[in-house]
Amino acid sequence: MSRGKKQVQVKVKNGDIARALKKFKRKVRDSEHLLELKKRTEYLKPSVKKRLLRNEAIRMNKFAVLKEKEERGHS
Repeated sequence: MSRGKKQVQVKVKNGDIARALKKFKRKVRDSEHLLELKKRTEYLKPSVKKRLLRNEAIRMNKFAVLKEKEERGHS
């Protein structure tokens, strides 16, 4: 995958596969290998990436403004 991330490995101790599988799933989730793989499945033009980031920022700003208005109204 990417050069900076290590391969996820888990050792099975005392034949406890269930615990090893649980640890493996947690390590995969924390390493974000799957997120990177999903991002690489399709190419996004730089202009599209910029538009998505801008729309996300607008959405988060609206949420912050609504939350601030709510706090002012109740205080």
